[in-house]
Amino acid sequence: MHLEGTVRPRTLRQIAKRNDYPLPDDLESRYRFKDFRDFIEVFELRMGALKTHDDFRRVVVEYAAEAVSHGAVYLEAIFSPGLWRGLDQDEVFGGCCDGAQEARELHDVEVRLTPDLPGVYSPEEAEKIATVAVRYRERGVVGLGLVGTADGRANEPFARAFAIAREGGLGAVPHAGEVAGPASVRGALDVLRADRIRHGIRAEEDPGLVRELAARGTVLDVCPLSNLRLGVVASLADHPLPRLVAAGVRCSISTDDPAMFDTDLTREYDAATSFGLDPRSFYETGVAGALCDDDTRARLCQIAESYNWGS
Repeated sequence: MHLEGTVRPRTLRQIAKRNDYPLPDDLESRYRFKDFRDFIEVFELRMGALKTHDDFRRVVVEYAAEAVSHGAVYLEAIFSPGLWRGLDQDEVFGGCCDGAQEARELHDVEVRLTPDLPGVYSPEEAEKIATVAVRYRERGVVGLGLVGTADGRANEPFARAFAIAREGGLGAVPHAGEVAGPASVRGALDVLRADRIRHGIRAEEDPGLVRELAARGTVLDVCPLSNLRLGVVASLADHPLPRLVAAGVRCSISTDDPAMFDTDLTREYDAATSFGLDPRSFYETGVAGALCDDDTRARLCQIAESYNWGS
């Protein structure tokens, strides 16, 4: 999930007031998005309220509490570095990392972090963020993401940033195959060497690519209700999730921007299992794709073994 998209209205307004950041009174009425561009405008409007170390710390802790109430035991949270907003990167990274530690202490949930590079960044800006991300690896940053590119050619300026991240021990978790088509998935695999792909569902349009994803064992982080709210699919019944699973593609279930899509982890799992799919398979796929240490992975596997999946 994107941390900026998890902030519920009450918290967002409190933070905005403290930072003297104007939010429209009718902000919630704008959550019926006309298209993806409209969504991005509202996302950026909300994101602008978050400025300080304490803002990012609070957002992590509050979402962790919400996620735990829906059964979450491990989260990989996405955040935007805010470079173009002039934010101090130590404020952003440090706030998120402090929030992850506090969430572990308060809610017994493991939180890892994956900064997202906007596709409008220059190669130099992307490499700067990758370098900072590596510096925070020991505090819970586990991967580097990318959002807003269409294909391999658009990904090429970011190849060096992802190489820096990889050399520093971080995974590659770019967005692809959501608004952009299968060429974006291909670019994520071939140019960025993706360990996991956020969304990825439009890979279905290329049968050869689907076969390759299945053979590689690449995990797709699928967000059914996000796809529905943004018009990526016309209806839930049209969602490619069951066809991807049937083809052998590994899929986990995520929430994307729950405060903006009126969703939560329970609703996303309900949507995914409405196709007759096994919830345990989604959990186990999530564990398989997680960018965590071996001890954490072993603990997550033990949770799966002890949980009553029939209830």
